[in-house]
Amino acid sequence: MSVRMSGAGLLASPPGRLWRRLGPTTRDTVLAGVAAVVVAAAAMWQGTAPVFAVAGFSLAVAAPLALRRRLPLSVAVVAAFVVLAGSSLPGWSGKPVAMIAFCSAAYNRPQRVALVFAASVGWLLMYASVLPAGRFGTELFAEAVITGIAPVAVGYAMRLHGERAEQAARLHRAEASRAMAEERGRIAREVHDAVGHHLTAIRMQVGSAVYALRDLPPAAGTAFGTVDSLAAAALGEVRELLETLRDDNDPGGSALDDVEALADRLSTSECPITVVRHGKVTALPPLVEHGGYRLAQEALTNAVRHARADGIRVEIGYAAEEVTIAVEDDGPSRDLAAEGHGIRGMRERAHLLGGSLLITLRQPHGWLVRATLPTERATR
Repeated sequence: MSVRMSGAGLLASPPGRLWRRLGPTTRDTVLAGVAAVVVAAAAMWQGTAPVFAVAGFSLAVAAPLALRRRLPLSVAVVAAFVVLAGSSLPGWSGKPVAMIAFCSAAYNRPQRVALVFAASVGWLLMYASVLPAGRFGTELFAEAVITGIAPVAVGYAMRLHGERAEQAARLHRAEASRAMAEERGRIAREVHDAVGHHLTAIRMQVGSAVYALRDLPPAAGTAFGTVDSLAAAALGEVRELLETLRDDNDPGGSALDDVEALADRLSTSECPITVVRHGKVTALPPLVEHGGYRLAQEALTNAVRHARADGIRVEIGYAAEEVTIAVEDDGPSRDLAAEGHGIRGMRERAHLLGGSLLITLRQPHGWLVRATLPTERATR
């Protein structure tokens, strides 16, 4: 069995999620600390320079990286001057750190890439001229120019690649939204033409029957009135659904805040339903709010109908970039022979929102349905 781990998979791993949850300043501070340790360790490996001098220059060249997003070009220039100042220290070189700083400056300041390029080449020419390697010749000049161009070129290329990837992602989201809007419009037209027409016809026929049969028994009159009321209520719900389908930006309807009310309606004395929330409750995009509620509704409905459980638990977890809706029951375990329309609909809904759906057996018995929906992607 082969296992492939992509870059996205690494970021989705627990260490990757922990790294992304750190603030940008914290991540840059960690980067600065790691750079200082690496540079100092490399110099101490040579064993020819004083320890305190190595530690001081290593900290001085790496510390500015903590501000590389806010003051990218200034950080690169400061790191370059520290490298020049420490060039006479035997065995010590902060040149890689300064090159990283210029790469970051080109990435964070693409509109000033020419200035970054000039500064990068200029400081490396100065660095090559002060090296105690003899006369400043053509080869050393060429090496300085190449190593000065490379960090800026890499940083600028990374910036262009990121912008193009974001543009492609925006185009993909726009195409997906357009396709979804067309599908919602098609469904709305079909529901309006079919269900709306038949419900209206039912009400008209009931009214005609009541008018034609004036001397109805009370029970029959009540039954006709109930049919008319149910048809009117169904017609109203269908119209609300059509409005929801037509409006792609505001799905309306129920949200995750309504899960408690849903649980109260479905709870019985034999099978109570509890709802638990954890994490910092934040405002979610409307699509996630409505989609999460529908997923919880379908999972609860299936559990109440088929689980034969003594209790059902709904857990809603809020995280920085995702929300999790889990429904678990303690009913007897049973094989899932085939997925019906409800489960397929849940998978499709979770997929459209960029999330995932897990349906699995619990231990020692029962079932777990967990939907994970990203909030950051749905907001863009």
